[in-house]
Amino acid sequence: MFKLPQFPLYYTLADKAGWWALRIVCVAVLVYLLAPILAIIPLSFSSSSFLSYPMPGLSLRWYQNLFNAPEWASAMRNSFIVAPAATVIATALGTLAAVGLSRTDFRFKGLLMAVLIAPMVVPIIVVGVATYLYFAPLGLTDSYLGLIAVHAALGAPFVLTTVLATLSNFNHNLVRASLSLGETPFRTFIRITLPVIAPGVISGALFAFATSFDEVVVTLFLAGAEQTTLPRQMFTGIRENISPTIAAVATLLILFTTGLLLVLEWLRGRRR
Repeated sequence: MFKLPQFPLYYTLADKAGWWALRIVCVAVLVYLLAPILAIIPLSFSSSSFLSYPMPGLSLRWYQNLFNAPEWASAMRNSFIVAPAATVIATALGTLAAVGLSRTDFRFKGLLMAVLIAPMVVPIIVVGVATYLYFAPLGLTDSYLGLIAVHAALGAPFVLTTVLATLSNFNHNLVRASLSLGETPFRTFIRITLPVIAPGVISGALFAFATSFDEVVVTLFLAGAEQTTLPRQMFTGIRENISPTIAAVATLLILFTTGLLLVLEWLRGRRR
């Protein structure tokens, strides 16, 4: 049940009015920003062959087309091949880098950190061109391996930053105690460090997965016809023929992203 806020006695009427005004403005801004996204959802149930309002009727034909059309089914399969593989690699590399950086202090640590998080700040079009020029002589274009490698590089900085934030409150005396009792470094990491930093690792992995699953620019440079992912298929569909199937895909992605955010909020609550 919604409860009205309890204001201290020394709050004036103007303070209370300002409190409510601020929240009303915030809600209005959020509704304004989310309205274009939410407008897509009803269109995915339209019986029309075009994205238009008002809708002539309701139908699930575009969801059926999403799962039955060969190009959409192939794109969905590729996304669920590339994104999980890239997430596993990014999570492993980002976690190990974060643990190593948190335990040591050297002269060029800041420079190394800047290099590691560079994929987060470098324009994605620059990343796409650079990786294409670098991977083309190696024969890694038009391949799952090259696409997974780049997606892992894009997701690893998110894992690095979230795990570093978790390690900032980690008691390293636990590791020293484990090592002093004869435990190996690997088993110490698995049994002591990893359970403590698990919320940060999982949060970073979710960010890495979302980054890979939604990425389209690098995929346009590196992927061939056999490696077309769901975002690239959506881009192609918008360019060639705007079909309500795109609205169906967008609706599922909205639900999927919302689910990821809810999981992240739950993990944040567990960590607090």
